[in-house]
Order: sequence, then structure tokens, then C-alpha cells
Amino acid sequence: MRITLVSRLDDAEALRYTASLGRELKDLGHDVALEEGTARRLRRNGGTPFEEIDADLVVVVGGDGSVLLTVQRMRKQVPILGINWGEVGFLTDLEPGEAIDFFAGLDAFEVEQRMRVRLSAGGRVLGDALNEGLIVTDRPAKMLRFGVYVDGTLSERFRADGLLVSTPTGSTAYAMSAGGPIVDPQIEGILLVPLAPYMLSSRPHIISTRRRLEITLETDKPAHLVIDGQTTLELPKEATLTVKKSDQPALFVNTGKQFFEKVNRKLRNL
Repeated sequence: MRITLVSRLDDAEALRYTASLGRELKDLGHDVALEEGTARRLRRNGGTPFEEIDADLVVVVGGDGSVLLTVQRMRKQVPILGINWGEVGFLTDLEPGEAIDFFAGLDAFEVEQRMRVRLSAGGRVLGDALNEGLIVTDRPAKMLRFGVYVDGTLSERFRADGLLVSTPTGSTAYAMSAGGPIVDPQIEGILLVPLAPYMLSSRPHIISTRRRLEITLETDKPAHLVIDGQTTLELPKEATLTVKKSDQPALFVNTGKQFFEKVNRKLRNL
């Protein structure tokens, strides 16, 4: 099996573990490569840029941020297996001590698709988000005015510090901290969570991906769109964002761990 290893780069222990894991995977008969940044930090030659990864499996040693970075940077989505080297790790299924036993019995694996949302403005695709797109002002203590249109009909208009446009996968991330619900990742819906809304009546919404969803910025204040905490884009004044299901879902290895059991276990460790 062709496996590419990606490590978080700011942790020497994670890098050492990644190097050791690579040796053990080779001993198991796998063809192992390193992502370019990981190879550079380990002082190895021949690393593969994210954009050129073409493997059967990508193993990410890190936290959710490392997984999100990998999904964002890969041109072609490849199944990901996350090994938790972070704080919580909702996107990482294995702990470091579980990895070798898992790979020792691995002949094939099931792939789980995770929906991403595609955000566009003015006919231009801004990016795909696995967790969320965050719309915020670049002026502290200033609010934005939003309009939410569903199938062309105004659903809600409100003022808030910002707005999270989240996937079910992202419902356990920033959206959860902002008071949104935990959503089963098998549900194909788009979660809208206002950040510190001016009116208490402005509540989170879950919109079906079968509907046409548009979000208007009804203000002349400068605003930014942050995609998965990785990419920041400036939005034009009074922009209209179109939000829909991406045709390129993220792919994850199904390790057999049930979603709600995993959420319960990880939340108890916060």
C-alpha cells in the first residue's frame, strides 16, 4: 500500500514519532513517502508536496488543524487516517499507541465521505470547507449585518459579530463553542451559527443541501472569510455568498469507531 505521512511541524516528539512510524510501516511491507514539509523537518530528501500527493492513504500525525491543512492543500482528495497528537482531535481516530496494531491487520479499509461546503461570490469559487467558513469583520467590536436567503426567500436578517457556515463535521468545532448543536456527519445539511448576535431571537439554523442558500453582507464594513482556519480572504462590501455542497468531499478511513461514542469520550476529556 502506498502511504504518505504528514506530521505537525511544531512538535519535535510528533516528528520523531512520524519517523518511527514510517520505519515500522516499511517493515510491514508498505511503500512509504513523506510530505514535503515533514521531510524537510526530518532532514530527508524527496518529500512530496501536498498538491502532488497520489497515494492510497495519507496518515496525519497531529491534531484537527493538521488534518484540515492536509484536506485544504491536497489537489486530489485521498483517504486520511488521523493519529491524534493534539488537544482533542475530533478528526483523528487513533491514538499513537493504537497505530501499529491497526496497520498490522490492515489489508483493505472502508472509506467514509465527509461533506464539504463550497463558498462562492460573484460566480467565483472562494474555497471548500470541511469544518466551517467564518465571516467576520476586521474591525474589533464592530458588528456585521447579514441576510440569509433560502430558495430566494429571506429567512432571517440579523446583526452579529460574525457568522459560522459549518458542515456537520464542523459542528463539533467552532460551531459547538458558539452554541450550535452537534450534528450527525451522515446528515447533509449546512449549519448557520451567528456569533454573539444582537438579538436573542437569532438562533442557529440547519439548512438542507437540496435548497439554494445565499448569505448577503448588508453593510459597508470590511469583512473577511476564513476557511477552516487555514485560508483568509477579503470579502467585497455588500457581497453575496452562495453556499452549497461541494462535489469534492473529504475522505476518511473508517476505523470502526462510532461517531457519538467518540464525541462523548473526547468531550469528557476536555
